[in-house]
Amino acid sequence: MLRYLLNFIFPPSCAGCAARMPIEAANRVCAPCLAGIDRLREPLCAVCGIPVGADGAWCGRCSAAPPHFGRARAIAAYRDGVAEDAGVIGSIIRRHKYGLDQSLSRALAECLGTGLPLGDSDYDLIIPVPLHRSRLRWRGFNQAAMLGATVARRLARPLDLTNLTRLRATPPQTARDRRERRQNIHNAFAVRRPARVANRSVLLVDDVMTTGATADECARTLLRAGARRVDVLTLARVL
Repeated sequence: MLRYLLNFIFPPSCAGCAARMPIEAANRVCAPCLAGIDRLREPLCAVCGIPVGADGAWCGRCSAAPPHFGRARAIAAYRDGVAEDAGVIGSIIRRHKYGLDQSLSRALAECLGTGLPLGDSDYDLIIPVPLHRSRLRWRGFNQAAMLGATVARRLARPLDLTNLTRLRATPPQTARDRRERRQNIHNAFAVRRPARVANRSVLLVDDVMTTGATADECARTLLRAGARRVDVLTLARVL
């Protein structure tokens, strides 16, 4: 009843296309926008999750330099272009992060869909990629933490928001190549309480994976602290 009243006063619109939604709508994203998301399908690299030519194959990059994480998967491709070409997820992610609109976290949770692309893997702990405190103060929220909370509820696993920490405010990764990203992020993270991750299987959550440098460094840090395995789930992946 309360939702109906609020929708009557503030008519809901789709977070993807801005189309007016029914007054009884509970969702933030309309069905056509959800259906139009460019979801990643197999065959994907067995490690990093980019499209490859054969099931179970490793991409050339992972074969040459295997990452520290065991497996990374994303829900959809991310097109980082102009607004009209960005796609539903790209548009919502940018407005969520850079437009500082926390309400869009619910829309992104809907974009996850009904099933996660990591199958029935059994994780002990969900950990979001952390922001440095200066970035967190500026933005007011950690978009990876909000997404991680949704994943933790889906999997009925504990969410740890404080153990993995970012030690320094690294310069933006945008416009850096893979080598520069790795150098930029090296030794930028630490685990405060290693006993919490010791011999545990961890699912690391972030909104977007570009080259994988940040996820790889987080995984390296967690493994050095004693984690048994680290996999990565992101909402979107730059291809």
